[in-house]
Amino acid sequence: MNDGFTLFVGVDWATEEHEVHAMDPGGGKTGARSFKHSGDGLADLCTWLLDKANPASVAIAIEVPHGAVVETLLERGFTVFSINPKQLDRFRDRFTMAGAKDDRLDALVLADSLRTDTHLFRRISQLPAETIELREWSRIHDELQSERGGIVNQMRAQLARYFPAFLDVAPDPGEDWAIALFAAIPDPAIAKKARSVRITKLLKDHRIRRYSADEVLAKLRSTPVHSAPGTATAAAAHLKLLGERARLLNRQLKDCRKQLEAALDKMADDSGNECEQRDAAIIQTMPGIGVIVAATLLAEAAGPLQARDYPALRALTGVAPVTKRSGKKCVVVRRTACHPRLRNAVYHWARVAVMNDQLAKRRYSALRARGKSHGQALRSVGDRLLGILCAMLRDQTSYRDPLGAAAA
Repeated sequence: MNDGFTLFVGVDWATEEHEVHAMDPGGGKTGARSFKHSGDGLADLCTWLLDKANPASVAIAIEVPHGAVVETLLERGFTVFSINPKQLDRFRDRFTMAGAKDDRLDALVLADSLRTDTHLFRRISQLPAETIELREWSRIHDELQSERGGIVNQMRAQLARYFPAFLDVAPDPGEDWAIALFAAIPDPAIAKKARSVRITKLLKDHRIRRYSADEVLAKLRSTPVHSAPGTATAAAAHLKLLGERARLLNRQLKDCRKQLEAALDKMADDSGNECEQRDAAIIQTMPGIGVIVAATLLAEAAGPLQARDYPALRALTGVAPVTKRSGKKCVVVRRTACHPRLRNAVYHWARVAVMNDQLAKRRYSALRARGKSHGQALRSVGDRLLGILCAMLRDQTSYRDPLGAAAA
């Protein structure tokens, strides 16, 4: 169970100081100290551990599976494990039933739990530089998208105050062309005076073909809502500032997507790691997987993908159902203990696959016919796609739609 480890260490991570507790295989305390979160402090931690045992025989438990502490310990040759904070909370009940929580106690709990229940911890390995870079760009894109969503919601709220007709023309007022249109027509009064030639040029410059200038002006000139004096001026000023921020985010999102595409191409073309190269290329052949989903899968689920661990992927992405059975009662519910970014990625993967792949479309239709909800059907489709992906990675083959020829 202990894989030959002679020293078990618990590290309670913090922003300023880390509490560390070490014990032998029998549970005896061999030392406890706190170390500063600095280059010198982490160097002292490694020296302190090296004085006690060989790095290969030291097992270290920590909650946070990333960061400077983990990377320093891995670089020095120690074996590092992580555990979910919820599991650690349950282990803490072994030592105190009163609910007491203390950093030194947590370090002790981590060390002792790793000693007795090593199989419940997840071993951490150092990711390749390409994967770390891809993960960072993927998370940046997610943060930018979330920030843009908040700004667009604010823009909608301001437009609804005095100019709801604008939302009929541009449901997403954060788009570049919508920002330019608002700069030209910021309120209903100006809409009545706007010239069709100017709007035609604006639509042409932004390659908007779904509306003509006359259609845009007809909607903007509809009967306006009543608003108190000064409302339009105040809201327009607020919208101008929000539009500048939205335009910046649009540009950053485009740049971020280019970085993701470049990182994926680099990973697929990297001859230094043939397995990783083939995996990146195979994943992108799956139906419904675009740049964002592929980057998220490769970045956030690198370990399970490399191990072709289908059960782990099901749990991480939230498509594995949870059965709750007690006496005569048995219910199956959606998994909430999962990786939120992977859950969203697989949801959109399945959603797009249902629209473009015949096999996924038939699977979804059959589930809906059996009374499953939209979300349940998509999770089931995502589950099936994950199983197919794992089989493809094991066999190193690209995706081929068995119904594609018949559908065509």
